[in-house]
Amino acid sequence: MRTAYNVETVRTAERELMARLPEGALMQRAAAGLAAACADVLGRVYGSRVVLLVGSGDNGGDALYAGARLARRGAGVSAVLLTPERAHGGGLAALRRAGGRTTGTDGAEALIERADLVVDGIVGIGGKGGLRPEAVPLAEAAARARARAAVVAVDLPSGVDADTGEVRGAAVRADLTVTFGTHKPGLLIDPAREYAGSVRLVDIGLSLPEEPELEALQHADVARLLPVPAAESDKYRRGVVGIAAGSSRYPGAAVLAVAGALRGGAGAVRYVGPAGQAVIACFPETLVSDGGPRRAGRVQAWVVGPGAGDDAATVAEVLATDVPVLIDADGLRLAEASAVRGRRAPTLMTPHAGEAAALLGVERGEVEAGRLAAVRELAGRYGATVLLKGSTTLIASSGGGVVRVNPTGTSWLATAGSGDVLSGLAGSLLAAGLSAVDAASAGAYLHGLAGRFAADGAPMGAHDVAEGIAGAWRSVVRG
Repeated sequence: MRTAYNVETVRTAERELMARLPEGALMQRAAAGLAAACADVLGRVYGSRVVLLVGSGDNGGDALYAGARLARRGAGVSAVLLTPERAHGGGLAALRRAGGRTTGTDGAEALIERADLVVDGIVGIGGKGGLRPEAVPLAEAAARARARAAVVAVDLPSGVDADTGEVRGAAVRADLTVTFGTHKPGLLIDPAREYAGSVRLVDIGLSLPEEPELEALQHADVARLLPVPAAESDKYRRGVVGIAAGSSRYPGAAVLAVAGALRGGAGAVRYVGPAGQAVIACFPETLVSDGGPRRAGRVQAWVVGPGAGDDAATVAEVLATDVPVLIDADGLRLAEASAVRGRRAPTLMTPHAGEAAALLGVERGEVEAGRLAAVRELAGRYGATVLLKGSTTLIASSGGGVVRVNPTGTSWLATAGSGDVLSGLAGSLLAAGLSAVDAASAGAYLHGLAGRFAADGAPMGAHDVAEGIAGAWRSVVRG
């Protein structure tokens, strides 16, 4: 499992560690890891041209000390000092002793464009609100240089918000970010994640609290969550999920939600709604009822809303049950907020950014720019677990605490009906007994892998995503 901690927690841990170490030892650990990563990127250090973009903080000091290490290995290293009078003194001295050069910002753009490697040490994890005007031309030159050179960010790309993943202005786009001690939330959440490129974590010995700000599950974590039938299992013990979805206009939503539920390991799927014939034609094992949720028979969880149109009565009927409920698509629009907040059984809401914006009464762009704040606000406002879909899928519970981020997403999932498949998949995991947070996390993880397997670099549709779930499940279980 990957974890991320906010800036305040990281700085507290750094201060505690520095109090026990010789002066400068912590920076040397970071610089050693940074220099090793830069050498890996370069391949051949001797004779390479390295440009350091150096700000006034410890971030710039890390870059200078790393540059000194590269210079001692034969690289030609030049440091562009944005504020020469405030540059890290020890780092400057080390670079100059190793044969490195320093310069101001005049003429720096031409220097950057001839580099083999550009190291972004402009702003550290405390930066807010995008780059300052004097740094913007350097970031733009680094972006142009990426056609022939690599850009490596120190701890975090300059200009992005470490705690939220927001980008409120110009920022550096890196090919690799070398981060120290722990991941920062901004490295895992878009839009900042897009600026970070690949991320390499360097252990510098921090002692961090047990509960992080953010966590991202990996194969082994998800494998432990997935329900596996035991010797005495039957279709009822494995979990029966009810699907209340589809309409005369959107029968396919019902078919895709049922597909996701069946591929998600449900022992049985009960369907209610007007698309029964379409569902049976595709999945004859489905138990179809035309009497509404109350007469469908016993279920361990409900999925309501995909393609439901304006059927508010069915949404209300499902919300009145005493089993876990997943609300998606039209169900999010039709569900009364008071009915959701008043439920005693777990509730999982799965909006995309547009739906989340409508629920919060803000513009879609505000949700996309501040995903972490949006998912937390929704979870608290509705008293539910919320899975916010998008380029970064986030999962937050109503009680606050750790937010989960899904690492397996792919842009190929941006296809009609893909969300319906996810609803059925996560609903089946709810019916199997997983908590709302775990069902959302495992469901999103499998869904992302299924999208990758189904697409494999080529266009595909939601039906292909559903078919890919079995392969995703096998991949996770086998490690």
